[in-house]
Amino acid sequence: MRLLVVEDDEVIADYLASGLRALNFDVDHAATGQRAMAALAAGGYEAVVLDRMLPDVGGIDLIGRMRAAAGGVSPPVLMLSALGSVKDRIEGLEAGADDYLAKPFDTGELAARLHAIVRRAALQPVAGAELVVGRLRLDPSSHSARFGEAEARLNRKLFSLLAHLMRHADRLVTRDMLLEHVWGYTFAPTANIVDANLSRLRSGLQAIACDPIETLRGQGYILRADRCT
Repeated sequence: MRLLVVEDDEVIADYLASGLRALNFDVDHAATGQRAMAALAAGGYEAVVLDRMLPDVGGIDLIGRMRAAAGGVSPPVLMLSALGSVKDRIEGLEAGADDYLAKPFDTGELAARLHAIVRRAALQPVAGAELVVGRLRLDPSSHSARFGEAEARLNRKLFSLLAHLMRHADRLVTRDMLLEHVWGYTFAPTANIVDANLSRLRSGLQAIACDPIETLRGQGYILRADRCT
């Protein structure tokens, strides 16, 4: 697997690169956000390991720039940070990171998480037929949700989350089901990534005057077709 490690601390970068190469990863390194953007523009990376605190641009902002430059379909991102509180992890996931790992970390766990986010990315659709529930349409060619004439662009994770809910319209979808089918987890991670990403998805849909997702406390979520008319 070819990785881009974006880390300004040379000691940590060397530790990451040597540890991951020993596990058969092909690793390139960028010390700044600007260098990371240039490397990503050349393409060929299957995943990005991104430090949250960089000298020129924060990792949170860099995720948005990466997604925008790639039309929303950039490689999956695992964010690394010394900021490891629940609030910090939720902020990283809400910004579009596919996973978040606090420092210090175990290289074996990092490798397992990288394999998981790459597997999930491979399963997520980027082309094919539209999904339609009432007036709500999900277009894989543009990674966007449309409600009437209004459009909201979605990152890879939000697109996959909405696709799963639309495929199961009017049926209960539990948090565990979303963790397994959208994130590929068979266990609950420390941060509540489901609620964090559902909040971002709802904000995007509300911006196009559509609010079809109902939360059933302690049970899960239902995308109501009658709210899409």
